[in-house]
Amino acid sequence: MTVLPDGKPDTEPKEKQSGPDGKPGRNPDEAEGKTGGKAGAAADGAAAGAAVPVAGGLPEFAGRWAGAVAGASGLALLLVSTRYGFQGDELYFLGAGQHLDWGYADQPALLPLLARVIDAVSGGSLFALRLLPALLTVAGVLVAALIAREFGGARRAQLLTAAAYGFAPAVLISGHALSTMAVDLFLWTTVNWLLIRWVRTREDRLLLWSGLATALALQGKYLIVGFWLVAAVAVWVAGPREMLRRKPLWIGAAVAVVTSLPGLIWQARHDWPQLEMSGVLADEKILGGRAGFLPYLIVLSGGVFTVVLVYGLVRLVRAPHLAPYRFLAWTFLGLTAVFLVTGGRPAYVVGVFAPLWAAGAVELARGGGARWWRWLAAWPVVALTALVCVALSLPVYPVSQVTKTEQPANNPMTAETLRWPNLIDAVEKAYRTLPADARKRAVVVTQYYEEAGAVDHFGADRGLPDAYSGHRGYWYFGAPSDSSGPVLYVGSDVAKLKPYFSSVRKAARAAGGPGESYVDGVPVWVLDGRKQPWSQIWKDYGHLS
Repeated sequence: MTVLPDGKPDTEPKEKQSGPDGKPGRNPDEAEGKTGGKAGAAADGAAAGAAVPVAGGLPEFAGRWAGAVAGASGLALLLVSTRYGFQGDELYFLGAGQHLDWGYADQPALLPLLARVIDAVSGGSLFALRLLPALLTVAGVLVAALIAREFGGARRAQLLTAAAYGFAPAVLISGHALSTMAVDLFLWTTVNWLLIRWVRTREDRLLLWSGLATALALQGKYLIVGFWLVAAVAVWVAGPREMLRRKPLWIGAAVAVVTSLPGLIWQARHDWPQLEMSGVLADEKILGGRAGFLPYLIVLSGGVFTVVLVYGLVRLVRAPHLAPYRFLAWTFLGLTAVFLVTGGRPAYVVGVFAPLWAAGAVELARGGGARWWRWLAAWPVVALTALVCVALSLPVYPVSQVTKTEQPANNPMTAETLRWPNLIDAVEKAYRTLPADARKRAVVVTQYYEEAGAVDHFGADRGLPDAYSGHRGYWYFGAPSDSSGPVLYVGSDVAKLKPYFSSVRKAARAAGGPGESYVDGVPVWVLDGRKQPWSQIWKDYGHLS
């Protein structure tokens, strides 16, 4: 049977044991006979803050079972991957991919590069674009199960952790569309696994690998810097401080810094728009802002899976045998406090969910917690929770029924995936009202970057001009040519451009339909008789909000 770090047996007998190298190890009962000896010494060492070895090596990795859970999660994502349509940020990544650079106003370079490669290889396939986040989710499920194994969890604990990761709303939402969150979530989870494994084994190469994973994460989003700052403080306070003295950790940090230099230089040359973006996002108060932060965090972690997470947090803080891993709990709490105070989004802390789920699952598998907690972790309840999370997070409903469900409240991005072709219809309608010679010199300017991405992606097949926008990253792609003609302006806020033109008329409006859509009723204007060159207008036209 599996003997846990405190010397107590897991509830699952006859699990095969393997050592840290994956080879079969001794049965802990045969090796020690009782819960004293090495197992008892491990518990004593835990109280002193030392690493906690699992007697007889780690439990066998439940790869087939965890793989089945991962496959079910991935299948759910792929079955609905082409429903409704492109998400607004995906269209932006595709547009940014046509303007490859070392950095962008709102992100580093990785996502636009990935979007361009996938789009070029697949010929514009939405399924292909969303295959990558689905695969990252599948891989993340397996890594989460490995974290439970590191904590001494046998098959039951590994499967519960895998189910929590694979079907929590936060993971399903991020895995449905190509997004910075999809990449971040997998890499943060991987970094946590490497740190947890280092605590147990003291294999310094794991710290180097964590630095390399961080270097990759920094190409998608800079948030992981916050994770490391808070984690370093937590390690210094709660231990193991030895981690901070290991040379490979700092070699990995140096690699992360060096590989981020091109993006940081881009930010410096453009007056650090990424820093300004933090304030913009806080001011948007999405999902209720600070008041909605904790409630939505509960929604993102997923009902019963929230119970597992909270129990894992409590046990990491209080259990003596988990003392070497206590820094994980304080990292989660610290990050939550930082983003709550600064107006960050709840999704920013999802990357540290996996260790809490794993700790909670392992402790529940031991028979810990109140009886009703253990009942909530029973497989029928877990399966039902997974189905509910799918229904709340993924586009499983007919479009006509979406607004009659709780999905838009749970996943606000739903409204950004509907009826983009209707917007392109309106732009094309306005475009056709122009005389033939004017159409040759016409340009499209949009209020928001999502609309510009949509025109760039869908408009080429209809002969529409390239799109420009003053919003966020699109402003940095440049202004229309000074020799260009009339403007097709997409958006309701035409007042900012109106003074620069002698003629302004509304030419079309995007049609609505069933369900709530981001583009319903968006007007398209024709602006003509430009009074100043675009090179002058564009200087004051950019905006991040």
